Amino acid sequence: MSLAQKHENRHEIDQLEDEWREAVLTSNTRVLETLLADDYMAITPSGTLQSRDETLDSLRTGRVHFTTITMSDRKVRFYGTTALVTSLASIQAKTPDGQISGSYRYTRVYVRDAQGGWKIVSFEASRVREPGPHKRSEFH
Repeated sequence: MSLAQKHENRHEIDQLEDEWREAVLTSNTRVLETLLADDYMAITPSGTLQSRDETLDSLRTGRVHFTTITMSDRKVRFYGTTALVTSLASIQAKTPDGQISGSYRYTRVYVRDAQGGWKIVSFEASRVREPGPHKRSEFH
């Protein structure tokens, strides 16, 4: 991949990340339907799997509503027709379990489809835990 093509791909992914953020904040499932691949799968911070339809449904019904998403520390890497994005998101949202807020590290995977567009195929988020004097590592 040439440097110019890599720069163009990076610009496309940055735009798609911004489109995703805006669509989630406004619960715009029409935009999300174009961004998410048919076989999209997410792993939520609680460790549950969420399909494309489940993701769209939770936003469409208002079961999950994001009020703030502030992104930082975005890194984009390319592997052929795959783009791997890692970032830090500071969020506030309403869920069936109540209000949530905090910082989350996430990984989003894009794959270029046969038409040359990028589709999100995978997403995983993990809560950033602030180190404290009495907290133990989850992994020993």
